[in-house]
Amino acid sequence: MAYDLLIKNGLIVDGSGMPAFRGDVGIKDGKIVDIGKLSGTATRTIDADGRAVAPGFIDNHCHYDAQVTWDPLCTFSPEHGATTVIFGNCSLSLAPVRKGTEERLAEFLSYVEAIPMEVLRTVEFDWETTGQYMDRLDKCLGVNVGNLIGHTAVRHYVMGDECQKPGASDNQIKAMQDVVRDGMKAGALGLSVSREKGHYDPQGCHIPALWADEKEIFALGDVLREMSTGTIQAGGGQYVELKDGMIRRLAEATGRTVVYNSLSQTMRKPDEWKVHMARVEETAALGIRAYPMCSPNRVTQDFTMKNCQVFRGLPTWHPILLSSDEEKMKAYADPAIRAKLHEEAVVNKPESAVGFSKTWWNYMWVNEPVLEKNKWMQFKSIGQIAEKQGKRVIDAFLDLVVEEKLETRFLQAENNVDDEALTKILTHPNAVIGLGDGGAHVQFHGGYGYLTKLLGEWVREKQVMSLEQAVRRLTFDSASTFGLYDRGLLHPGMAADVVIFDPATVKCGHEVVVRDFPKGAWRIKEPAEGIFATVVNGQVLYDQDKHTGALPGHVLRNSYWHANRA
Repeated sequence: MAYDLLIKNGLIVDGSGMPAFRGDVGIKDGKIVDIGKLSGTATRTIDADGRAVAPGFIDNHCHYDAQVTWDPLCTFSPEHGATTVIFGNCSLSLAPVRKGTEERLAEFLSYVEAIPMEVLRTVEFDWETTGQYMDRLDKCLGVNVGNLIGHTAVRHYVMGDECQKPGASDNQIKAMQDVVRDGMKAGALGLSVSREKGHYDPQGCHIPALWADEKEIFALGDVLREMSTGTIQAGGGQYVELKDGMIRRLAEATGRTVVYNSLSQTMRKPDEWKVHMARVEETAALGIRAYPMCSPNRVTQDFTMKNCQVFRGLPTWHPILLSSDEEKMKAYADPAIRAKLHEEAVVNKPESAVGFSKTWWNYMWVNEPVLEKNKWMQFKSIGQIAEKQGKRVIDAFLDLVVEEKLETRFLQAENNVDDEALTKILTHPNAVIGLGDGGAHVQFHGGYGYLTKLLGEWVREKQVMSLEQAVRRLTFDSASTFGLYDRGLLHPGMAADVVIFDPATVKCGHEVVVRDFPKGAWRIKEPAEGIFATVVNGQVLYDQDKHTGALPGHVLRNSYWHANRA
């Protein structure tokens, strides 16, 4: 056979979990057609030279909703081997939207996911419905994209200015169901909701999805049950799952797979992951498909007090975080305000603040001081600095902040810092590995590098799982979770999404700052190492770390759409 692309001499890790084997992969018309010892001619041949040849990775939890409109590659996920990205998570999507309300909808995404509004204002909203948004994207894509319908967007679309109040009427709920139904008919991969109490708008009010009661959420989920298609994603689902089993009940009531954030270890509640894992095992034993997501990322935030989100939710601190830099400086220097911040953040530590542990000063470091006289503080925790200076924690922290005019770079690391716990979490069979958060928190961290981080740190260095297991976790498991029945495996007849990488060198590199966003805005990049090629729908998208210029991506649509299209 004459192939469009022939990959020779690879170590084929096919996504099923079965042992890897040596062979070739033949691709034609965007599909895998042959695997084995192949000798046909090809328009292009790639010598894998013993490198791993695997299904393209599925980056299953992203927020590229806006970025994809100017960046069809959804950088930098495909540089780490992703051939599909899924966004619209945590109730936040940019469709549906009524004309004239676009900026308000963008504000929800901006503040929750830390994407500057100056960047989001450059997006040209030339759609209203979810279907129109998907059709718009399908015209120019490098990677494949799948999108979820965000509950916040739906509530805002139906209820307008009333969306941030409790108690949607029966008519409003029915209207929201109709909107979700239309989006699912257009091919959306599912619905996203949120129970994450730390998600606010820029005015300090909870985003619309958080005002919904269970009746409303279950009614929207019932649309997916009725249509027998789609996945439900829940931001902050761990809170309600541990409280009263809401996620389990939602999955049981709808018969759909529910994935939620997240099974993780945190210094805020050091042993909670064990309780959560036991709950997951109980649910799985009942045959209910409610799966937490987990991540190999050590969840860190690199920030200054100009853009800090750590202390959101504290009554005194929250409004200060939303104020101008001049107002921040004045507040942080005020002894009376400091006394209140001390009571709230150091003494009382109320549960309303979800961004830090009860001893946060031990998990927040000075990453980069500005002044030469303060260089001794670099890589020391706020607690260590306070002890050395003989000051209260709040004073040691804010004295530095004020002296360096909000420019000090801090690093917070409280989540997934216990290797023993993370090993058990990552190898749990009913947890879905993902949560890269690509496109979000762009000035705090990358995140999408979890793909190469899993292969480099957790497979090669720590050897907590085999290469075959890890590839399955990054491919077939996510494809199955989100109903992508033609992706995630290297088998004849499957879509030719392929990544070629070197198991001996693949890893996530050190973060760097790049200024490539609209309006000259900066973001943090996690470079990939050891990725040899990324192939999307049979075309080489990245040849090593260089984009080939190809734009072979598609919008991936649900099974209902495929079954009912003309």
